[in-house]
Amino acid sequence: MTAFAASDTLPLLAVLVPLLGALLIPLFHRAPNLREAVTLLTAAILLVIVVQLLPPVMDGARPGAMLIEAAPGLSIALRVEPLGMLFALVASVLWIVNSIYSIGYMRAHDEPRQTSFYVCFAIALGSTMGIAFADNLFTLFLFYEALTLCTFPLVTHKQSPEAMRAGRLYLLLLLGTSMLLLLPAIIGTWVLAGTTTFTPGGILAGKASPLAIGFLLALYAFGIGKAALMPVHFWLPAAMVAPTPVSALLHAVAVVKAGVFSVVKVIVYVFGLETLTLSGGNEWLIYVGCASLLLASLIALTRDNLKARLAFSTVSQLAYVVVGAALAGPAGVIGSGLQIATHAAGKITLFFCAGAIYVASHKTEVSEMAGLGRKMPITMIAFLIGSLSIIGLPPFGGMWSKWALAMGALDAGYATVVAVLMISSLLSVAYLLPVVARAFFLPPPAEPEAHGELGEHGMHQGAHSGEHSGEHSGEHAAAAAKSGLQEAPVACLIALCATALLCLVLFFQADRIEALLQGIFIAP
Repeated sequence: MTAFAASDTLPLLAVLVPLLGALLIPLFHRAPNLREAVTLLTAAILLVIVVQLLPPVMDGARPGAMLIEAAPGLSIALRVEPLGMLFALVASVLWIVNSIYSIGYMRAHDEPRQTSFYVCFAIALGSTMGIAFADNLFTLFLFYEALTLCTFPLVTHKQSPEAMRAGRLYLLLLLGTSMLLLLPAIIGTWVLAGTTTFTPGGILAGKASPLAIGFLLALYAFGIGKAALMPVHFWLPAAMVAPTPVSALLHAVAVVKAGVFSVVKVIVYVFGLETLTLSGGNEWLIYVGCASLLLASLIALTRDNLKARLAFSTVSQLAYVVVGAALAGPAGVIGSGLQIATHAAGKITLFFCAGAIYVASHKTEVSEMAGLGRKMPITMIAFLIGSLSIIGLPPFGGMWSKWALAMGALDAGYATVVAVLMISSLLSVAYLLPVVARAFFLPPPAEPEAHGELGEHGMHQGAHSGEHSGEHSGEHAAAAAKSGLQEAPVACLIALCATALLCLVLFFQADRIEALLQGIFIAP
């Protein structure tokens, strides 16, 4: 058996290993150390499998296999191409880090239902691998829906009335958009093209009118609700009621990245860049993406609750990916791929820091963080690094994604998009850096504030973290104020330092990511 033939089993293993882990984790529900060891071991095995796929894909191979043929021309099949390879790498690397963080966070909070938490997390990663390696629209749709269903218990983990409301909205928007918009788009594509298999250059070339292409693109863009393109974004801020490790999963590891990844994959392999450009059906999406990008940034400026601010930041940053793909040029697509990777590293760092702040100080509002940098210097320095990467400043990876997207806009003749990207970066400065400035340059409050009112205040801001565990006595806060350093548990610190370092590493590895993504435009 050749090396390439042997690698054909690896995509299936990448899907099955997390699911096997999900079966084993409950066996150790009475032994937390063993339960979490199984989680970490499963994540490590998945990473090894995914990394083994990288060399053959870089060499031009497309490992994969047919699993089930449901009907002629309609099958469940896996195939690894460069864009999916990048997404799988991002998700598998960050699962390990998020698992380490989850151990510290969930134990520090003594969260209930920790076993079900780790089980759902593992199933979510298996679904994510299925999305990354889907060979056709039918397979993508099945794993996309599986990801929605298995993350619902994570969003509603606290089982509070607010968590249940957020969960209902989560299901309503994501299942509703996929059933009413995405599924008809897939059926329409199948009718027009006679296939749903992802093909370099697209499958709709010469098979659909410009009007049909524009209509189908709209169905896909809004039907893939996980991409959180306005106005199909309300589920994302509402889902911030979940514990911070879940927020990290939603924003960086799997859910929203599965959304924008699916949008890019559909544009590249279903429509085809040339077909989309010639039809003119992409222009409206460029402007809708730019509007989403700016509006979400402006809303983030108004949010005092830190997780709500980061949630709207994510809506804005996801629109970068959509705009890059909608430009329908190689530079824009590469910029979208880079944005998927660099935003994942930067945003997971910011959410890790937000969770660490809550664990250590029970603060959730930006206005409460004056002087916090003196107690939590490691956390706040990591927050600064993640912020600079999101903004797009060197020497952090986010610079290259913003640069590639700007070059893609110029190549496509959209100078206005470059202006929008610059304005958005300035808005990112305005809503992220004040958090760090308050922490390091303002003195701590003279009197400790009661924390029992934070939940109500956050609700007035439109979304809040949902992590309020009741009132904390003034005596406890005063004692904490005199205790010097007050960092989160070591597991949380290890994770947020690792992802902050990844933001720096991506600055120097961007050329390798670009080399991988160039394979999108080379016929295997």
